[in-house]
Parts: sequence; structure tokens; C-alpha cells
Amino acid sequence: MQLIENRQFDEERALYGLQGAKVKNCKFDGPADGESAFKECGDIIVEDSYFNLRYPFWHVNKGVIRNVEMTENCRAALWYDIDIKIENSRLHGIKALRECTDIMLLDSDIVSPEFLWRCKQIDVKHVTMQSEYPFFECRDISIDDMNMKGKYSFQYVENMTITNSVLDTKDAFWHSRNVTVADSVVRGEYLGWYSENLKFIRCKIIGTQPLCYCKGLVLEDCIMQETDLSFERSEVDAVVSGRIDSVKNPASGRIAADEIGEIILESEYINPELTEISVLK
Repeated sequence: MQLIENRQFDEERALYGLQGAKVKNCKFDGPADGESAFKECGDIIVEDSYFNLRYPFWHVNKGVIRNVEMTENCRAALWYDIDIKIENSRLHGIKALRECTDIMLLDSDIVSPEFLWRCKQIDVKHVTMQSEYPFFECRDISIDDMNMKGKYSFQYVENMTITNSVLDTKDAFWHSRNVTVADSVVRGEYLGWYSENLKFIRCKIIGTQPLCYCKGLVLEDCIMQETDLSFERSEVDAVVSGRIDSVKNPASGRIAADEIGEIILESEYINPELTEISVLK
């Protein structure tokens, strides 16, 4: 494998088409302000390097990115890539990944609005993340131990599992399909609206008006805090420890909790007989 080490690049397409190489301790920055350093490359390892220029990894087929820093100027860093492993890195540019396949992201820090759009086959472990629109229209996702600060997270995702994570977000999981979240904390507003087959297991769910207009919604052994006007027009099977502040007009199913502050059932909008609501204590 060719070794490129201890160099600085700032020209346009500096390493275009590079195949079967390791790039180590290099800096992608400088007055020429060139973009697309690794476009159309394959079978590469890039480690211990610094990126301050745009679009470095486009159309890369098989790569490892390890111990690198991508600044806020390193926008749209990885697009249209296949089989990429990113570990122990900082990705701080907007739109960091888009339309990529087979992505592994480990032990990294992400600060990137519009992060991971329209990607598939994604494995995320031990990651911190700040993003306004993370995981938009992604599918086939596995996430473990992620601490995320987001806004409109996981919209239109399909086939995703999340475990051991803390998600501080807003309109998360809207229009999602086939999502399971386990042993996690999910804080937000209007969580999970219009979702299909969304399941929470041993989770703490915090925030106003959660889980409305859902189909196939399941909560197993969950805690709900500050959750008023919950489950409106949802098909739901929920067993909750503790209190639900209020339940409003569920479409059908079962809701069981230790305490429910208020139950609102408006027969002009729903058939109350289709939902079994019970207080366990």
C-alpha cells in the first residue's frame, strides 16, 4: 500500500482517483482553497489528518477515516460513498454525509446540521452529535450509545434500532417506519407523529403531545414525564410506569399507567370503546 505522509495539500482534487493508499498526518488546507481532495478514490486509509477544505470524500469506494479533524469549513465531507468506517474523529462541517451506503461511525463527535441524509446500512456506536436534521430519510440503521442534541431528528427513517442512548430533540421520528428504541431517554416535543410500527422498550419519554397519529405504536415498561395530550388518534399498546399527565382521543388499543391525570375522550371524533384505558394503582 502506497504511503503518503506529513504533507499539506490545498489544490483542487489533490489526490483524485487514489487507489490502495494510506494517507497519514497530512493537512488539507491552504491559500489555493481547492476542493474534492479524495474524489473517486478507493481502498484508502486516511488517519491523523486535518481537513479545512470542502467536499473531501465524494464517490469513495471502501475507506477508513481515523483520528481526523474536519472543521466547520469542511462542508459536505462525505457524499455518494460506499463502505466507509469513521472512528475517533471530529466532523464539524454542515451536511457531513449524504447518500452513502454501508457506513460505520465509531467514537466520534459530530457537529453538523443536516447530518446523514438519505443514507443506508448505518452502524453508529459511542457518538456525540449536534444536528438540526439528522438521519433524514435514512434506512437500515443501528445506533448504540449516542448522546444527541437535535431538532427534527429521524424524519422518514425506516428499519432502525436505538439502544442505550440519550436523545434531546424536537419533532423526532415523524413519519418513521419500523423503529425500536430501547433503554434510552427521549426528550422532545410532538415525538413520533405519523409513525408506523414505532416501539419503545424501557425508555423514559419526556415532552408535550407525544406519539399522536401513530399506527402500530408500542410502549413496554416505559416512563412518561410532562406528557400531556398523549396518543391522539393513535393505534397504541402502552404499559407505562408512573404518571401520564393526560391522554387525548386515542384511536384504538390499550393504555395502562400507574396514574393518568386527565382522560379526554370526545365521541364526536373517536369511538371511546375501541381503546381500553386502565389505571394500575
